[in-house]
Order: sequence, then C-alpha cells, then structure tokens
Amino acid sequence: MADIKQTNSEKEKGFALPVKNVKLIIAGFLVLVVGYVLMIGGGTDNPELFNNAMFSFRRVVLAPIVIVGGIVIEIVAAVKIFKSDK
Repeated sequence: MADIKQTNSEKEKGFALPVKNVKLIIAGFLVLVVGYVLMIGGGTDNPELFNNAMFSFRRVVLAPIVIVGGIVIEIVAAVKIFKSDK
C-alpha cells in the first residue's frame, strides 16, 4: 500500500510543463533562430560603398514576421495548458 502511494506522489512531482508545451517551446525557439538567420547579411566590407542588399524583402519584411511568429509560439507554449492523453 505504501508503495502505491509513493509512486502516485512521485507522479505528482513531475515537470511543471507537459511534454507538448516543451515541444512547442523548442519549436518556437527554432522559429526564432530561423528568423534571425534570415536577417543575416547585406553589409559591405568597404564603408565608402552603399549596399542596397540590406534592404531586401527577406531582411526587412520576412525575417521580422518569422520572429514575431516565433514569439507568439513561445507565448502560447508558456501560457496554454494542453490536456494530457492519460
């Protein structure tokens, strides 16, 4: 009888977030990394030359949208509690 109560109390002491939330946090982090990678580049080695590549659609529009999407995924993962399949 004591063994059963001990295993139940051990189950209750589990991780604070369900596994689905942790997976969403990791996915949100990866989306953020992709957004920052999209922002890389566009500079020039010579400070006297102007390079218009830094104002491309990918860096000015697409990357910030991807980053905001990653932040939204992180917020949902931290706030929403998904019902477990138990």
